[in-house]
Amino acid sequence: MTAPAIASEPPFTARQFRDAMGQFASGVVVITVNTEEGPHAMTANAFMSGSLQPPLVVISVADTAKMHRWLQHSEGFGVSILTSRQERDSNHFAGRRSPDHAPELDRLDGTPVVAGAAVRLAADRAYAYACGDHTLFVGHVRALEVQPPEAVKPLLFYCGKYGALSPSPWSEDAAPSRLWPELESQWW
Repeated sequence: MTAPAIASEPPFTARQFRDAMGQFASGVVVITVNTEEGPHAMTANAFMSGSLQPPLVVISVADTAKMHRWLQHSEGFGVSILTSRQERDSNHFAGRRSPDHAPELDRLDGTPVVAGAAVRLAADRAYAYACGDHTLFVGHVRALEVQPPEAVKPLLFYCGKYGALSPSPWSEDAAPSRLWPELESQWW
């Protein structure tokens, strides 16, 4: 089977596509690496788990970002999933620094991570895949620290703004236990 042809010019602008993708609510992470100049960090929301066995994560970084260059030459990276109390940390690492705020970095298995984050992980860089104007970096997780979910609320990003969780009208009993049921119970 051959891949479908990709139109050279889509019927929408890059800005329209970016705005549309911004309607997918996501968490906010800080990606960190060790460099010869010291730790380097960048705020992102293009992050996901890639595999449970082995434990893999995926980050998507623009080819033009400073972090891209550091990741290409790094053996590994850290990911810190931010809490709702870390909006200023997110802004700092997104280039909107405040003179009265300096985020604190810790070390997890030798990798810089953000202090107080909901989840902090250290990963060895396993793969890098070109993906248009970005690169997908896959990391094999070697260390993990998690705060209890009831102790923190996530920092969310939606339509270019920070957001917060609101209570669902569903009861906990009505919510699915997993997003994807087993194949044999799907209705094809």
